[in-house]
Amino acid sequence: MFNYLLGEAYRVLRKKSMYIYFGSFALLYLLLVFIRSGMGNEATQIKQDAETLAAFFPAVVGGYLFAAFYTDDLNAKNLTTLIGFGLGKTKIIIAKLIMVIIFGVLIFALIPVFMWAAFSVFNGAVPLEAFSTLYAWALKALLEAIAFSAVSAIIVYGLQRATFGMVTYLLLSLGVIGQLLAALFSWDLINSIAPNLSEHLMSGITIRIILGMLVGEPLILPIVEYLIYVAIAVALSVLAFKKKELEF
Repeated sequence: MFNYLLGEAYRVLRKKSMYIYFGSFALLYLLLVFIRSGMGNEATQIKQDAETLAAFFPAVVGGYLFAAFYTDDLNAKNLTTLIGFGLGKTKIIIAKLIMVIIFGVLIFALIPVFMWAAFSVFNGAVPLEAFSTLYAWALKALLEAIAFSAVSAIIVYGLQRATFGMVTYLLLSLGVIGQLLAALFSWDLINSIAPNLSEHLMSGITIRIILGMLVGEPLILPIVEYLIYVAIAVALSVLAFKKKELEF
């Protein structure tokens, strides 16, 4: 499995599309910062940017990683080869999630540094205290990207349709499914039976984790909820993959 992880890392790191994709977004952000330079109150601006962009990072960053690690093999029909070489279905699913976590951590760790550097170049020094806010929102986006990847993997391996998995991931990461569920949970009948269910959607769980980091609210419960969420998604992915015959 370790060799497979190394191979996956090497494969994705060699993809020119990754550097073009993320480089394009980096240039767009630099242009935005340059246009707004000299407006003052850089610390407030960069914090607002972090909060605004955090809503799109799971789709923009996580979407690419999900496609690179989950759908590429399916499109290339490499799964049968991997299993033929003795890599079990459970290991494949766990390895994919591990790679999303590793690459996600690296990219989301660099994003606040890049944002801070961009503001510093065009606006002068930004207080280092802004880093706490930047990394809090980056962590929120990372946690959502990981969780949504785990959930969307159920579709990828259950139906073995890369497009369906990608669409599911985008609907989750852009909040479409979450908003529909929140509207459903707000109905009087459901709310009277199980109040505040919206807080237990992934967006609510990650917000509670971020608030715990920033203002000292309890962290244990939302972290446990998050881990259970991901664990159930992985278990369902394994079950769906094992029940589905591979298509050649």
